[in-house]
Amino acid sequence: MAEISPTEWDAFISRFSNPHILQTSPWGQLKADFGWKLLHIASCECGAQILIKRIIPGINFAYIPKGPIGVNWDQLMPEIDAICRGRKCVFLKLEPDYWMKDGPRQADINQQLPESFIQSHHSIQPMRTLVIDITGEETQILGRMKQKTRYNINLALKKSVIVKPHTDLGTFYDLMEVTGQRDQFGIHSLAYYQRAYDLFHAHDLCQLLLAEFEGTPISALIVFRVGNRAWYFYGASSNLHRDRMPNYLLQWEAIRWAKSQGCIEYDLWGVPDVDLATLEANFATRSDSLWGVYRFKRGFGGELKRSIGPWDRVYNPFLYKLYSIWLKYRKVEG
Repeated sequence: MAEISPTEWDAFISRFSNPHILQTSPWGQLKADFGWKLLHIASCECGAQILIKRIIPGINFAYIPKGPIGVNWDQLMPEIDAICRGRKCVFLKLEPDYWMKDGPRQADINQQLPESFIQSHHSIQPMRTLVIDITGEETQILGRMKQKTRYNINLALKKSVIVKPHTDLGTFYDLMEVTGQRDQFGIHSLAYYQRAYDLFHAHDLCQLLLAEFEGTPISALIVFRVGNRAWYFYGASSNLHRDRMPNYLLQWEAIRWAKSQGCIEYDLWGVPDVDLATLEANFATRSDSLWGVYRFKRGFGGELKRSIGPWDRVYNPFLYKLYSIWLKYRKVEG
């Protein structure tokens, strides 16, 4: 088994009906353009898009986001181990595309994982999310939402909010800067968002939607799709006209776009990593971290799901321990 080219990787994943977006070559190229080393390997039954990054001088790590793809992952491990050791990786992190849903699913992932992987306490992608079922008629999708969310969608329409496809990432970035400052979170560079849009939009795999009032941009988002799944990764809004509820209409139009592209589910990508009872008991009084976005996202009728979690294969136990200590002060960006 040997490393393969991005073109060969595209041919490999085309055999699978529903790969995760983080295992597609556009996503890999995006990360490669912003500091990660990108590699692909595949056998007859499985394959992986591998990202490698330097954390601090002398410490690299390898990362397989939402993969590997396929079955019998142990076929890949000799080659993956050689790649990781050859590039002085302290460890390999997997975040498989599995939900922690039921006993058989848990058994499946345990069978897939070769020995020597340990459950990690550090995830790069959100552990928990809300996934909306967007099958059926639009009235059925709306019917699964909370009444207040449906009301806000209609309110935005009544208050003359207009949502339309857009291509100017500068406008989106201006709104993102406002959002980051208001909600106190870090954002990517304009070049990053532009590259993400260009890579996926070239294959009709994403859409930038802009909400306006009387010609003034007031909110925007970028929605992505692969296979029959769609993901809401990036959203931004102005401090103006928030009473017109543009974000609700914007999200609804993103759902409609995903449905028109053949998607059957829409992943809202990231809520606090606690159980549903805790979420429902606390969302009204908390706004820190992802709690504020949960208050908004919960109204769209999604099912709460949790990833099977991150797993690490350690190559250098001493440096891995130092890395674990370092994580308390820094966060690795996915």
